[in-house]
Amino acid sequence: MSEAYDIVIVGAGPVGLMLAACIARLGKYKIKHIDIRPERTQIGRADGIQARSLDILRNMGLKRPIMAYNPGRIYEVAFWNPLQHGKGIHRTGTWKSYPEFIDTRYPFTTILHQGRIEKIFVEDLERMDIQIDRSWAISRFKNEGEDLEYPVQVDLIQTNGEAECAVRTKYLFGADGARSFVREQLGVKMTYKDPTIHMKCTVHSDSGSAMIIPHGNNVVRVYVQIKSSDKGQDPRRMATESRIQQQANDILSPYRIEWDRVDWHSAYPIVQGIAERYTLDQRIFMGGDACHTHSPKAGQGMNYGFLDAQNFAWKFHLVESGFATQAILHTYEEERKKMAQKLIDFDAKYAALFSSRPPSVSEVEDAVRCKDHGEAEESNEFVRTFKQSTEFTSGYGVHYDPNCLNWSEAHPAKSPLFSPPGVKLLPGRVFPPVTVTRVSDACIAHLEQEIPQNGSYRIYIFAGSPATTSQAISDFATNLQEDNSFLSSYRRHDIMGPIPYHERHNPHSLFFTFCTIFNAPRPAIEINESLPGVLAEYRDQVYADDIKSGGVSKAKGEAHVKLGFCGEKGGVVVVRPDGYVGCTLALVEGAGTVQGINEYFAPIASKPLGGACVG
Repeated sequence: MSEAYDIVIVGAGPVGLMLAACIARLGKYKIKHIDIRPERTQIGRADGIQARSLDILRNMGLKRPIMAYNPGRIYEVAFWNPLQHGKGIHRTGTWKSYPEFIDTRYPFTTILHQGRIEKIFVEDLERMDIQIDRSWAISRFKNEGEDLEYPVQVDLIQTNGEAECAVRTKYLFGADGARSFVREQLGVKMTYKDPTIHMKCTVHSDSGSAMIIPHGNNVVRVYVQIKSSDKGQDPRRMATESRIQQQANDILSPYRIEWDRVDWHSAYPIVQGIAERYTLDQRIFMGGDACHTHSPKAGQGMNYGFLDAQNFAWKFHLVESGFATQAILHTYEEERKKMAQKLIDFDAKYAALFSSRPPSVSEVEDAVRCKDHGEAEESNEFVRTFKQSTEFTSGYGVHYDPNCLNWSEAHPAKSPLFSPPGVKLLPGRVFPPVTVTRVSDACIAHLEQEIPQNGSYRIYIFAGSPATTSQAISDFATNLQEDNSFLSSYRRHDIMGPIPYHERHNPHSLFFTFCTIFNAPRPAIEINESLPGVLAEYRDQVYADDIKSGGVSKAKGEAHVKLGFCGEKGGVVVVRPDGYVGCTLALVEGAGTVQGINEYFAPIASKPLGGACVG
């Protein structure tokens, strides 16, 4: 009988590695991970980690090994353009990589080449006893339906032809790049569009365009535009080291660059394409370059691939853990394809705008000054496009449309408590950075990072003033324990006595976890007095909203204010396992708040939720 797996992952580039790393953190899944290459990437290729991706990697515990390489950090971009009179170029302005209207803890792009990124992932997987079978490829796969538990048969062959085997799997994920064998065998078409040293620089000159990206450690990457009068000439043959250097110097004239050594160089045509489908049967999926390709200017290939992997991993986990129905997997293509299409459409617009003319000094200044979308909205197309660009490239521009995961008035959940007036959080948008004080040890905490990437929904109870919300909190805890509530329905039965330290995030269920934030100074909060037992068991996730923006304590409800919750009455945020807001609710006395959360989970839940609650 063929060996059986929970998932077979094809491709061990950044996207495949990210998927394996995510799934390995979510449970004891049996993973078969293959790659056609005999060894991982050593140098070159993708190199820009955007701010939202760094958020995710920190949540996975991978930010520290990245920073151990002392990577380049790009805080600003300089623009160089042709002189109006005479030959040569001059600097026309600079702007921040992430201006103030991008709400991030990491206002820079991290530059680390793909070889090191892959090494970090591979070492991480090895610590979790997951190996990559190299020099193996798929020769055939089929969802034949003969085995209901493991419906997909995958035939594998070593690239030297010396061995072959067949395995069965619940799911197959193709992360095998732009020339994806999985996509080809599925018959899914790609729709393509026509292509249109210390600081990152974008250069326009009469001789073409260039982009210069510092990597740190006295290493720089240079992108240059190479044109040929011979349309039939292969650009890869034209792109010799000497030709690239000559073209770079023509573009940068009157300045010149020389290099001591070249670690890696390549040439590629700029194509923008998207797969017609990401899956055909909800068993075989694709992600990364296998589904979407775009211009390298924005540095989004690897970053959007990371989001593909993360999006699929937690949905796979909820299904395979018995928390959600398989219908939730339909939202993978729905969410990720739409975002890839938006990126490609914008990428084409952005490239066309910059190719048509360089921005003026005043336009750059206006773009940098804008702190929100209400300022200068913008009479100028360049400024408007710049702001959209910054959101896209940072990763915070991802906004998933309403569906069963992202509440809207069209959602089956109809409680009047959803989306209370004044709340600034939008379902489908990432939960923003929030700084609070952890009550148990008085440490300043980054609330959005307090729960590791473990597949749990995060339920944040912004508890307002304890004197005002004590009854609402008590009622919330009481109704959590009623029959058919989301807590009672998915309560774990393997913890009967004291809660082990390593289970502090999930003492009741692996489906969700709670964080409670009081609008009060930390010394005024006594956990066992302020919270009923069921919530007090999350004692390491109880916080005081007493931090000012500069990190000084004794502020008055700054986090409540930032998110739009009343400092007295508070409110509740349900955040998806990938960090995106699912819904917001008012915190009220009685059964309403818990009933609302039951309604929100009901469309995806594998068990009936709701029923009688204590009013």
